[in-house]
Amino acid sequence: MTGVTRKDLRARFCPPKMRTLLVTVVTVLVFLPAGWTGTWGHAQADLINPAMIASNIASKLLWRIVLEVGLLEYGTNQSNPFNLDQNLRTLQQIKELSNELRTSHITMTEILGRRMQDVVEDVSNRNRFIDRLERLYAIVRLIERRETKMNALLNVDAGYETLTLSQFAEATIDVSRTNSVIELLDELEMIVTGSNVVLVSSGQRDIFAQLNVAASSVICSFGLSPQQMIYMLYESIAMTELKGYIMMQFSYALLKVQGKGNFTEESQARSNELNTRLARTQQLMQSVMRQTSGEYWRCDPERGTHRENTTYVQFTRLLQGYIENEVDMNTDNTCRETCDHYQYGHEQQQCYKELYCSKQPKCAGRIYDCEYIDSDMWICPAAPGSQRRYEYIEYENGEIRGRKQHCPRGTSKVDSWWRWLFWHCSYCFCLCDDAGRHSDRYVSLRESVSDIEQNRVVTGLRFVKRKQMLHLIVQQGQLLPGGDIANDTLEWVVPKPFSHTDKGVRDGRDYHTLSYDRRAIDLDDVHVHPGYVLTGVRFRTLGSHLNLEIRMTEMNFTSGTLVDIDQSIWIGNEDADRTEIPLRYMDVPTLAPARSTPDSTSGQYLRFGPSGGRADAAQTTIPFLDAQPVYTLRPTPLAGAGLMHKGTPKYGGFVAPKVFTYDFGPHIQVPTKEWLKEEVGRMSNRSIN
Repeated sequence: MTGVTRKDLRARFCPPKMRTLLVTVVTVLVFLPAGWTGTWGHAQADLINPAMIASNIASKLLWRIVLEVGLLEYGTNQSNPFNLDQNLRTLQQIKELSNELRTSHITMTEILGRRMQDVVEDVSNRNRFIDRLERLYAIVRLIERRETKMNALLNVDAGYETLTLSQFAEATIDVSRTNSVIELLDELEMIVTGSNVVLVSSGQRDIFAQLNVAASSVICSFGLSPQQMIYMLYESIAMTELKGYIMMQFSYALLKVQGKGNFTEESQARSNELNTRLARTQQLMQSVMRQTSGEYWRCDPERGTHRENTTYVQFTRLLQGYIENEVDMNTDNTCRETCDHYQYGHEQQQCYKELYCSKQPKCAGRIYDCEYIDSDMWICPAAPGSQRRYEYIEYENGEIRGRKQHCPRGTSKVDSWWRWLFWHCSYCFCLCDDAGRHSDRYVSLRESVSDIEQNRVVTGLRFVKRKQMLHLIVQQGQLLPGGDIANDTLEWVVPKPFSHTDKGVRDGRDYHTLSYDRRAIDLDDVHVHPGYVLTGVRFRTLGSHLNLEIRMTEMNFTSGTLVDIDQSIWIGNEDADRTEIPLRYMDVPTLAPARSTPDSTSGQYLRFGPSGGRADAAQTTIPFLDAQPVYTLRPTPLAGAGLMHKGTPKYGGFVAPKVFTYDFGPHIQVPTKEWLKEEVGRMSNRSIN
């Protein structure tokens, strides 16, 4: 090669016809079989479909390369041994594609690898599945590293030698090497289909079916709905297949330019394999997606890490344990009845002889559900400023209500007494319903909506409490084509704080006040209609129940725009035939020894009420409300929202919001050859004009 200039090398290894081949093979052959010989407008062979992975950034970029970049004419100014023109937009687009995939794509296998230990309980199955995922992830990373090397070779300023390029190409397509791209993709197919898995029924061998079982067991662990997990795993696999295919066809092109062979049959075989594998992967994924939930909610935080107004909020002093003597609950100042007589809506009428009633805050509301436990007791009052009235109550018969511990303010001895030897003036243990300044019991009925005029949709939910008022608020993000969300537009729609005491604010219109008779909340899953997405939430009252409504707005999936925004619709579940989830005698939720799990179904309801008397002296309103923000790691439009109860045995649990992610499955469709021909023809005409 002595005396041969770089210009001579370019002319020798890449005449003008080969230059066209290089551009076309690397780009157009991503979707066209090697034996294709027709014109752009009249393809004569079956086309590998470009919409296998529609609605994600990778497919859009690949499709753009095929339809736009592959049609362009390029100049002849060359700068490296293989005539890779510095101005070839094709090569630059390939690099941009790789970079965008790398920065925008969350690798599903990496997420699974971190959390699968918590999901698959059976050790042997768990280990086998983890091994399978780890090997899949290893292949994904190997292909990514090879792709990085290819991008480096495509850098025309680097000046790589001919030998380096040849070595890359040969290592990519050498079937004798177990780590060649061609062999790695074969192994990837076996992992996906489960053709190498034994002792598992044929319907459960593929990786999507196994993931569905695992994901459904603990939905809240991943930050994604099961549907999202399956779809993202599909994306990872499809992207890896496409990256590998680009590298193999690029390698054939390099070797062909070098004069080391024609590689027509090999290139055709890779095209057929890609078509078959992507079609099979799509079929497996869609089969599982039809059986998979789009539901997502938040797990409890680790034990001991709960923080009020961060991980939970609570109503306070709604119905609270209260000690009162029967003599003070009637206008006759008598003790002729028993505690059981005072069950519904009585009041403290006076404070007889300034006894214990003078040493505790008065119940200024109504008194319910009184019971007699024992005549005499020791009461440990709560600290000033506490939402509690008592830390604990110890009766003379040994019964203790609440948790007996050190009592900083000292206990008070409280004794019942006899009047005229006939009537016993008993101290009763009752429930106080006092809507005073210490009681947070108000729920906003104002809507929380996304800015549909700016093409924003709801992407998350959370509970917040402001000025004693509970709000359910939304996170919003800008909708993009194909159901994507612009990450930099995500924001919480902060409610305008208001108080029930503000001028012009009305109970029943702006807010709802919880009370003994009006403290029920419906637990529903509310789904948008097909073709719509979630754009708002609010509470309404149905009778005495709080009930969730959602706003839905029609969406054009392809363009990523909301349509007929003035025709948005509010819907909810008006079913009156509901079953109640009983929550009596339960303890404080944040003291539970284990994480809560869902124990409600759509169409049920519960009532907020006091914690258990023995467990907590009925001092806490349960259930709490889960204040953790509910949104998925990968922002997505939502197909619905709901409220559920999650708890553990003997503890009050939480009312928690949940979301339903948009189902992308129906949009992953194979276009017809006729449609593809029309698209190619349209692009061809545009480039000519």
